[in-house]
Amino acid sequence: MIANYGYEDGSGFYYITIDGDLCAKCVEHSCVTACPQGVYAVEMDDYDDFVAVVKEVARKRLRELCSLCKGQNGGGGTERALPCTDACPAGALRHSW
Repeated sequence: MIANYGYEDGSGFYYITIDGDLCAKCVEHSCVTACPQGVYAVEMDDYDDFVAVVKEVARKRLRELCSLCKGQNGGGGTERALPCTDACPAGALRHSW
């Protein structure tokens, strides 16, 4: 199951998408500890699998919370993966912006 967490406003769309089927295969959920802003938590989904979710308190603040990592991520051929997506061996995480 695909879950989208986030919001949109006049400046853009700010969503983190988590593929629950891929995430459920992960035992460590390294994205949770890799995120310097503590955006993620692990919860049991409707299928009794433990998956990463975006914390409720972070869902309306993704632009602000993720800006530290997003600001370091671009341009000039030096593009790097974000800490959370880099820590996800299954590739279950995507950012919309």
